[in-house]
Amino acid sequence: MKHANFILLLVFFGGLSHASVEAASQPSFLRGLNLNGPAVTIDGHRWDGKNAKEYKCGDNAFEAQSVTLVPPTDADRTKMLRSSRWGGNRVELSAIPNGRCTVFLYVWEDNNPETYDISLNGREVERRYRSGPQGKWDRLGPWYVDVTDEKLVLTSQGGAANFSGIEVWQGEHDGHAQIPEDQLAFFEKRIRPLLVTKCYECHSQKADEVSANLLVDSAPTIRRGGDSGAAVLPGDPDKSLLIEAVRYENRDMEMPPDEKLSTAEIRDLEKWVSMGAPDPRHDATKIPRRTIDVAKAREFWSFRPIENPAAPKVQDPDWPLSDIDRFILAKLEQQKLKPVGMADKRTLIRRATYDLTGLPPSPEDIRAFLEDDSSEAFSRVVDRLLDSQQYGERWGRHWMDLVRYADTAGENSDYPIPQAYLYRNYIINAFNDDKPYDEFVREQIAGDQLPAANDEQRNEQTIATGYIAISRRFGSVIKNYPQHLTIEDTIDNVGRVFQGLTLSCSRCHDHKFDPILQTDYYAMYGIFDSTQYPFPGIELDKKPRDFVPLLENGKPGKSLAYAVSESRAADAALQVRGEPTKPGEIVPRGFPELLGGQSLSGSESKQSGRRQLADWLTDRDNPLTARVMANRIWQYHFGSGLVTTPSDFGHRGQSPSHPELLDWLAARFMSDGWSIKSMHRLIMNSRVYQLDSKSTSDSQALAVDPTNQLRWRFSRQRLDAESLRDTLLLLSKELDTSMMKEPHPFPPVDKWQFTQHHPFRDSYESKRRSVYLMTARLNARPFFTTFGGADRNASTATRDSSVTSVQSLFLMNNDFIHQQAAQFADRLLKKTSSDSDRVRLAFELVVGRFPTAAEQSTVDNYLKQLRRELGTEESKESDVEHELWTSFARSMFRMNEFLYVD
Repeated sequence: MKHANFILLLVFFGGLSHASVEAASQPSFLRGLNLNGPAVTIDGHRWDGKNAKEYKCGDNAFEAQSVTLVPPTDADRTKMLRSSRWGGNRVELSAIPNGRCTVFLYVWEDNNPETYDISLNGREVERRYRSGPQGKWDRLGPWYVDVTDEKLVLTSQGGAANFSGIEVWQGEHDGHAQIPEDQLAFFEKRIRPLLVTKCYECHSQKADEVSANLLVDSAPTIRRGGDSGAAVLPGDPDKSLLIEAVRYENRDMEMPPDEKLSTAEIRDLEKWVSMGAPDPRHDATKIPRRTIDVAKAREFWSFRPIENPAAPKVQDPDWPLSDIDRFILAKLEQQKLKPVGMADKRTLIRRATYDLTGLPPSPEDIRAFLEDDSSEAFSRVVDRLLDSQQYGERWGRHWMDLVRYADTAGENSDYPIPQAYLYRNYIINAFNDDKPYDEFVREQIAGDQLPAANDEQRNEQTIATGYIAISRRFGSVIKNYPQHLTIEDTIDNVGRVFQGLTLSCSRCHDHKFDPILQTDYYAMYGIFDSTQYPFPGIELDKKPRDFVPLLENGKPGKSLAYAVSESRAADAALQVRGEPTKPGEIVPRGFPELLGGQSLSGSESKQSGRRQLADWLTDRDNPLTARVMANRIWQYHFGSGLVTTPSDFGHRGQSPSHPELLDWLAARFMSDGWSIKSMHRLIMNSRVYQLDSKSTSDSQALAVDPTNQLRWRFSRQRLDAESLRDTLLLLSKELDTSMMKEPHPFPPVDKWQFTQHHPFRDSYESKRRSVYLMTARLNARPFFTTFGGADRNASTATRDSSVTSVQSLFLMNNDFIHQQAAQFADRLLKKTSSDSDRVRLAFELVVGRFPTAAEQSTVDNYLKQLRRELGTEESKESDVEHELWTSFARSMFRMNEFLYVD
């Protein structure tokens, strides 16, 4: 059984009740109890050990004195913290005088984070407390309680919690250690002046630049320390870095650097540390950090408020079909360029069908469009495609690229996540239902915190938070489990996908290029550190846990979602140089200053802050959310965005080719209710979308704008990996177009024995669309790596569309290609007996048109020659014909016109 050693050092200071009970003006120490260790002295008070009377606990005993505590503390407190009682928990203290008491609880963790609730005398005092990484300890309280039966009973529920010590005071105690008058006088006369005159210049919040991230102008910061660790270890001068520095024992750490302190001054500091470093400076100071000039920062194009510019006037008023066309044509006319003509109807329906569904149009769809001569013919095609199930599968795949969706966790053993498919289907359904984008964002960030009318809506919103849960896991160890890297992955994805910002660049220092501060990063870090992520399992801790039950008939049911929930809400400490073992100042949870700088207030601080983050992200005054998504929609239609770095709208990214058009699209996106389908209609019914992809050799536009940034033609696009595979299966009539509503056939959890050296490697074949294939983070399918599939470990904003010799060889030799060609040949053979009819059908199915006379002649000659060659062998005529048409099919599958969309 796992030992989640939470040193619950309960200092009972206060009551659960707010009832008015007369208390002494000064609290007095009543009792300290080391639950699983010897008697100790802490803060000058003698504590009883585990053999004390008037104490009951039937929980397991545990001790791990070698674990490094974070932060370090004095020897007796360390001894108490690293031994504990766990497995229940229930601790009962008797012979407690009736009346007002205060309780504090110290907790620690010896391996993986645990989450649990704590109750005192039957009333919950701490909900969903999260222990943190190995070695982390905490002091919980003060909790005020009115004792009526001379007992204090402390219990926990949920994860494995370790209780290490209980401290009880009579009266109401604020949690600060009471300093004896003689020690207080010694500090004020001998220590404070010394620190002020010799240390504050470089190590106070008023310093021009704080050296080594060390502040000595408050008790919390001097104990927390800086880059090298805690400066003071109360009660142990020989292990305190401050004393080592002033003694000049280490050439790399001599303080003050200009001149060594006098012997008397050093002795005063040694005496102060020996007596426990009494210090009345309770309020932690903060390192002064670089601030940004928000007004100046917002002069950059992407940080400016979104405008709604009027469409420009153009010289050729008859060319535009929409305002989009006016923005495009105005730029072309400035360069004295003319766009090409319109694409023919066969090209256009193939383009639109692949664009919205990832599949080719059927011959019946093509004929219906050709026969419709009305001006609304193409808009009807767009509407039909938007109403199809295949639309959500195609555009859901785009979103899955961005959020790095996978069915495994990504740590060294790559543990499976059977429930991940629920989030995948949520994405597909959201696109098909045209869920407003702002609602789509809010649900993925904080769906579990949003109001719901019924179980169905509550479950859907809970599943949506799979977006956060799907964050990558790292390592395979229990000790020092790197949860901070998973949170970094979350913040990085939130920044790139929703805001087009590289927020994770601020984890170790202020952003080098964009006006994002390190404190901005940890303001968001605290939000996700206050969130309970599900644990998928690792090599040394195989059992998954903390999955969220789906809320049946209003109660938790048996079905689980890979989703997140609330944990103990708390602000996070800035990690010095990005190291979680080097905590710095506490940073209030909030949003980057550049984008509004909102923070939690009042009752909000008792929540993780995810719901508030969701609101800040989708606030219409946030200039990035609508801009970034409008650009992505344009990108997926045209092959590249108006901003060609779609996940980087910062200073290192590219500026928009048509900034006014981008703002116009973003403004329309919001005014149309954040409807993605409305954006499709707006873009696809424009003339610029319907342009031909071909250019004449003497085109001036080709010379002036070879990369087509001005959109004088439509850019040809290669089929992505999913569209290629799905099309091949469709042509062979083997594609299963049904939605996959069940999990992949993973082995039972109790059979999982995956390790770093033998990770999960299964691959489940399926004839369903590629979006439904099981995707592992550490075991990519060769087909998708060959044809530029998305990276499952990081956000993929643009697919690699390069052409390689490996792709050509794959299309010639791979078994999958040969199998689909054989099935396609069977289809042709069964449909008709005429060679010319089979060729016409093949061309219509594969490239959406009939063969030209020259192509028909070439194919006829090819068939005749191959029949002669195959006829020399002793084989049945049916076998010859099947091999003949299979060879022809393979040739069709290698045509550029098949592999590209014009």
